[in-house]
Amino acid sequence: MKTARHILAEKKISGTLSIEPQATVYQALQLLAEMNIGALLVMEGDSLVGMFSERDYARKVVLMGKTSAATPVSEIMTRKLICVPPSSTVDECMALITEKRIRHLPVIENDKVLGVLSIGDLVRETIADQQFTIDQLVYYIHR
Repeated sequence: MKTARHILAEKKISGTLSIEPQATVYQALQLLAEMNIGALLVMEGDSLVGMFSERDYARKVVLMGKTSAATPVSEIMTRKLICVPPSSTVDECMALITEKRIRHLPVIENDKVLGVLSIGDLVRETIADQQFTIDQLVYYIHR
């Protein structure tokens, strides 16, 4: 089973996409759209201070009558993050995402952000692992 480190190494987007807490929600939304992603890390220098997602926007800006241009990311970002070490397996990450009802997992090592795993990354890897097992079983049966 692959680990978070393996999956991050295979991702098309290298590095981490982030925004500063004082940026506006509008700026964050522009970056999400430009990169075709659903969440951004909120970083203050090298420190992870939160995460901004489409869900934060929908629930904390639109439904509360705030404006994207006037609201700083820090006001609506998710502060209490669930993070994993790079040694976490896909199964461990999937269990966390399911249990905590979240869509993104920052991967942290020695207080440094290595990247973010999305539910899509984990589902894709789970399907690939299952397909490999199926292929091996079919080969075994037909030999």
